[in-house]
Amino acid sequence: MCGILAVLGCSDDSQAKRVRVLELSRRLKHRGPDWSGLHQHGDSYLAHQRLAIVDPASGDQPLFNEDKTVAVTVNGEIYNHEELRKQLPNHKFRTGSDCDVIAHLYEEHGENFVDMLDGIFSFVLLDTRDNSFIVARDAIGVTSLYIGWGLDGSVWISSEMKGLNDDCEHFECFPPGHLYSSRERAFRRWYNPPWFSEAIPSAPYDPLALRHAFEKAVIKRLMTDVPFGVLLSGGLDSSLVASITSRYLATTKAAEQWGSKLHSFCVGLEGSPDLKAAKEVADYLGTVHHEFHFTVQDGIDAIEDVIYHIETYDVTTIRASTPMFLMSRKIKSLGVKWVISGEGSDEIFGGYLYFHKAPNKEEFHQETCRKIKALHQYDCLRANKSTFAWGLEARVPFLDKEFINVAMNIDPEWKMIKRDEGRIEKWVLRRAFDDEEKPYLPKHILYRQKEQFSDGVGYSWIDGLKEHAAKHVTDKMMLNAGNIFPHNTPTTKEAYYYRMIFERFFPQNSAVLTVPGGASVACSTAKAVEWDASWSKNLDPSGRAALGVHMSAYDDKANSASKAAAEFEKIIPMEPSHVGVAIQG
Repeated sequence: MCGILAVLGCSDDSQAKRVRVLELSRRLKHRGPDWSGLHQHGDSYLAHQRLAIVDPASGDQPLFNEDKTVAVTVNGEIYNHEELRKQLPNHKFRTGSDCDVIAHLYEEHGENFVDMLDGIFSFVLLDTRDNSFIVARDAIGVTSLYIGWGLDGSVWISSEMKGLNDDCEHFECFPPGHLYSSRERAFRRWYNPPWFSEAIPSAPYDPLALRHAFEKAVIKRLMTDVPFGVLLSGGLDSSLVASITSRYLATTKAAEQWGSKLHSFCVGLEGSPDLKAAKEVADYLGTVHHEFHFTVQDGIDAIEDVIYHIETYDVTTIRASTPMFLMSRKIKSLGVKWVISGEGSDEIFGGYLYFHKAPNKEEFHQETCRKIKALHQYDCLRANKSTFAWGLEARVPFLDKEFINVAMNIDPEWKMIKRDEGRIEKWVLRRAFDDEEKPYLPKHILYRQKEQFSDGVGYSWIDGLKEHAAKHVTDKMMLNAGNIFPHNTPTTKEAYYYRMIFERFFPQNSAVLTVPGGASVACSTAKAVEWDASWSKNLDPSGRAALGVHMSAYDDKANSASKAAAEFEKIIPMEPSHVGVAIQG
């Protein structure tokens, strides 16, 4: 993937304007260090910073149709590009890039081709024949994208806010699953899956269908012409991704180029839960495992860089992005250009610990729908920007369109957490991969309790952040928080500290409005806080805020980092009393 910037209809085709577009595009160079491109047609500019993964030799952008009347700048991966090429027999492709199909699909289908793309993408397409353009973003918002408007009537598009915030009168997040057409001067939603209405599904749980859908989602993402690896925290989601990748890698084209030995990566404080669990999974799968350590001070020193790159002041996103940011730099230094990761599972299956308190299947399902719709503001933003800060791409198979349709069509009664029946969080996913004949994972990893990434890297990480913020934000400052920050007023010193840094980098009111707010406990939406009256007094995004659920909850005295390491074995053994039997291969 890459970084894109487009300035459309700016009423200025001067050299000075071209220089300014190039200057702004360079702000995105961390996303695409391999090559830069700029196409100008009159007063419209398409700029591109490339991270070369598929066809690195000839896939430079912008891309064009045969006569160069249609130009496209794309940030994305189109996993079904080979199938789409076969549907376009009368077209001549200039490159082997997976994104080369976009201009040709537009020629055949007009603006109605976006749903044909299976992948993650943000793109701007300029039709020079009538100076019209379209902009589209992938279904869930795995790729980051912003849209802005200038006083001169121009429309601006950028992969990151820093590409347009200084030159637009107003800007905002480009909504996922939407298309913007200059002909209509309006957005329209191209992604319309059945679950989007939040109607309660009734399909029976089919564990093998779920398993096969996820395996397909992982395998299709092994499309590459460059080295790659897998992020492995030792939790359920990343461990399943690593297991499937390891199991099927030898059958892919990637193995022909780079071998069938999978590299895995983990980050954490010394003695953290994730490091221990990840090492065990890596040994079980036989991966070449790379373990990176950081200290609380290392993380604190990186906070300003993290906020600049991820462009948010949301507390839980910053907590989790910092270790990922540090790890991504180490991974890139090894020559790896992309990784496969486990984001999205908790939203689809209700994996966060607060889902234990869901009162019924209807509210459970509706909360999962709300969480998926908001992913582009949280985990997708983190996974995309904290890796791309170092020119590393993250691919997320749990957010595959086809897999989401299968998983979200299951009657949510099957997803409900019922401890008395041995059904812990994400039980339907765990059981789908509980294969007695050819195990995907050790049982105690398959049934390990959920750890949020910012917790799993080491409990003292969050505690250290709070202590650091308390040294820089006084009680007196907090008294005026509502006047200084009237929108999304910070309620903790940690939130106030992050907000100060954010507004130093992005002082515009539009920037403040791109960040979501509202009450949250253990990463819940504001609506789910209503599930437990005690939560309103303990609003914190850490999983340990799920009092009475997490085994190292905040009200448990044994929650220090050293104690957490010693108590780790208590987190692991959650052997289920299975309903039914494990699936036979």
